[in-house]
Amino acid sequence: MKQPVLALFLAAFFAHCGSLAHAQQYEQLFDGQTLNGWKTAGGTAKFTVEDGCIVGHMAMNTPNTFLITEKHYGDFVLELDVKLEGANSNSGVQIRSYQTAGGQVRGKQVEVEPTRRAWTGGIYDEGGRGWLYPLDLNEAARSAYKPGEFNRIKVEAIGPNVKTWVNGVPASYVVDPIGREGLIGLQVHSIGTEVLVGKKVYFKNIRIQTKRLRPEPFPEEVHIVNLEPNSLAKDEKAKGVRLLFDGRTLRGWKSVRTGALPKKGWRVENGVITVEKSDGGESTNGGDIVTVGQYAAFDLWLEFKLTPGANSGIKYFVTLKEQTAGSAIGLEYQLLDDAEHPDAKMGRDGNRTLASLYDLIPADKTNWRARRPIGEWNTARIRVTPDNKVTHWLNGIKVLEYTRGDQRYKDLVALSKYAVWENFGMAERGHILLQDHGDEVSFRNIKIRKLK
Repeated sequence: MKQPVLALFLAAFFAHCGSLAHAQQYEQLFDGQTLNGWKTAGGTAKFTVEDGCIVGHMAMNTPNTFLITEKHYGDFVLELDVKLEGANSNSGVQIRSYQTAGGQVRGKQVEVEPTRRAWTGGIYDEGGRGWLYPLDLNEAARSAYKPGEFNRIKVEAIGPNVKTWVNGVPASYVVDPIGREGLIGLQVHSIGTEVLVGKKVYFKNIRIQTKRLRPEPFPEEVHIVNLEPNSLAKDEKAKGVRLLFDGRTLRGWKSVRTGALPKKGWRVENGVITVEKSDGGESTNGGDIVTVGQYAAFDLWLEFKLTPGANSGIKYFVTLKEQTAGSAIGLEYQLLDDAEHPDAKMGRDGNRTLASLYDLIPADKTNWRARRPIGEWNTARIRVTPDNKVTHWLNGIKVLEYTRGDQRYKDLVALSKYAVWENFGMAERGHILLQDHGDEVSFRNIKIRKLK
């Protein structure tokens, strides 16, 4: 045998053996013929085996039904194919979940849905915290799902990190300290219409790897939701995310009034910054605080908690050049108890309500999941790209978008209280501000990433 031929033979041989070794690392969770190793939980919808698939049958008058593994899993890579009938149906894959004493299944779920919302691959906490990663946070993945076809779902759960892919497209990335082990489940969602009765969801090629796990890289542009307060995951650090609050002090912040740390009106306790309640007036107690640094294009993420009737705001592109008696001037992500504070009924078309660009653009909160109750932690995200496109999210759901400096923006400013300020909101860079509006509001997990 000639040397080149031998080299090609050996290369092919070892490549084949490598592929076999990789395949042998996976364990089949479904034998293609029976439901051995699985059991039904939650509701009363039926699961059968047809043509090498686990088939869930949608039925009326039953809550969500799950086919769950008898075994629990910690770290793993899970792969399976899913096909869903019905344009308005829904399903999901439970991971690291558990069954309650009452029989319900709780825990993280990888969403599968063919609806126009297109959140397949998003991560939901079934029976718990709700949406952890709505796919509004990664719009590039929303077109990965193929209606009426089998879709390849991949889940990587290593340590606190959970990543998902849909047909090879990176979808979600959550860092979650809660729930590091549990069952795997296949969902038949409850239905509220006779149109879906008898529709099916198919699962096949279900396999899991639990040994020799190595994290697969995720694109840098995919947002990471880190649910561990005031911390940075390794991948967050690698892409330039940094904390604006260390969880212990106000280092990196200063008073708008004095340029030093505020002497009253603000406190840091148990990993939380709180502006204290005073008289409900604008910047009349401790006053606003701003970051020492200034930012041009950026991605800002933080959690906030409102008290009943509270008013506050997150401002950006704050220059401190304007002379004002109240709060410093800047573009404002409104923080407000819409139901109790009168400001919600002022302005134009709701442009002073929660998550709005204050006095300019109302936030679209028609998706009821965007709003969490007063007294619970909510998340705000503000992203400004180098081309001046600005986006607001509330709890991971996109609520508004605009472009600084375009004609629409100029027209809105001309109709607002900001018309008196020349070139309002158009600074090249500025501080981030947390507002003192005389009401108790708390903040934590404040992070920023500079964009280029």
